[in-house]
Amino acid sequence: MISRRRFIQTLAGIAPILGGAGLCLTLPSWERLLFGDPAGSLLALDTSDDRVRLAPRARFWRPLTPGGGDAHPSPLPAEGRGKRRPEAGSIQCLLCSQGCVIAVGRRGRCRTRMNVAGELRSLVWGRPVTVHIDPIEKKPFYHYLPGAAAFSLATTGCPLSCQFCQNWEISQASPEDYRVPLVPPAAITEKARALEAPVIAFTYNEPTVFTEYMIDIAREAKMLGIRSVLVSCGIMNEVPLAELCGVLGAIKIDLKGYDEGFYRNVCGAKLKPVLRSIRQIARSDTHLEIVNLVVPTLNDSEPMLRGLAEWVFAEVGPDIPLHFSRFHPDYRLRNLPPTPVATLELAREMAMDRGMRHVYVGNVPDHPGNHTYCPSCRRVVIRRTGFFVQEMNIKSGRCTFCRSPIAGVWG
Repeated sequence: MISRRRFIQTLAGIAPILGGAGLCLTLPSWERLLFGDPAGSLLALDTSDDRVRLAPRARFWRPLTPGGGDAHPSPLPAEGRGKRRPEAGSIQCLLCSQGCVIAVGRRGRCRTRMNVAGELRSLVWGRPVTVHIDPIEKKPFYHYLPGAAAFSLATTGCPLSCQFCQNWEISQASPEDYRVPLVPPAAITEKARALEAPVIAFTYNEPTVFTEYMIDIAREAKMLGIRSVLVSCGIMNEVPLAELCGVLGAIKIDLKGYDEGFYRNVCGAKLKPVLRSIRQIARSDTHLEIVNLVVPTLNDSEPMLRGLAEWVFAEVGPDIPLHFSRFHPDYRLRNLPPTPVATLELAREMAMDRGMRHVYVGNVPDHPGNHTYCPSCRRVVIRRTGFFVQEMNIKSGRCTFCRSPIAGVWG
């Protein structure tokens, strides 16, 4: 279990991995991030640019016209079907449910995957823009190796455009907005081992956009006895998600709201693929936790919160940890107030009344809803202060007070 002192000492050891990399956003880039530029996500990079020249071939795509490379066996997602005939050399990305159809020289909505001469390339493989050590509770994972230090990394890019994004500087950025060296998977895993981090976390942006890099790192990490976890919006397609479940120990899905209109208007996506992903993960051997960021006036109605809890209980069961987290004004929703704590408490109460056993209040330091309680004797089995574990009363997966099993991965 990582202490505060060890946590601070470890932070000092991660800076060299990016070789002095830093944010180098130009003024137009900042304007695009703040005010939006629908065409910006499709802009081409010169093929002589190192980001393109050294970009490896991506996976999970198919050609839409003859001579466009080999096809992946995944079916064409309904979300990506278009009515217009694709241009010569066009391809379709099958990584996520956006199903982007990409012409030669263009990119998909995530800005990280580019059609180069009829072949899909990953512009962010080996290009992490941020590396950090976090307590695993910050992700949040409350039932997976509590107290562990998570070596955390991200690239640019996201297939969503959530108006409340708290990491928008990287999630809504493009690869060319950052000047970073190429960092191979082995360098990531060796650094994590040197820092004695038992977990590597893919987080901050939407890691689905660097799936190939994530899989390569997770496989390297597994050989070193290091586990890997993913923090995701959950809109990846079934085939890539199945492969991710095979190499990851845990996945946290942000279920942003239980309403299609909210997903469409606030996030630029659809709800149905996220629900599909949650079901798929729940059926796998991968540990699952779910977070709902409760945004005032947008997804905080009692019917929406109750519907979300009802769906989670019915579809994936009562033992999945469910977090209701507090919104803080950011990105394009700075006009809204923070979520009232009473709203989070009501959401937690409704979910527990429905039968969910482990429901949390997030982003409210020292709230009693941060602790883990035994569902049988109701004693505190994990006591937290902020993101740090102060007391642990689980041994061999059981409550030390009444010996009842507690769902999770504890060692």
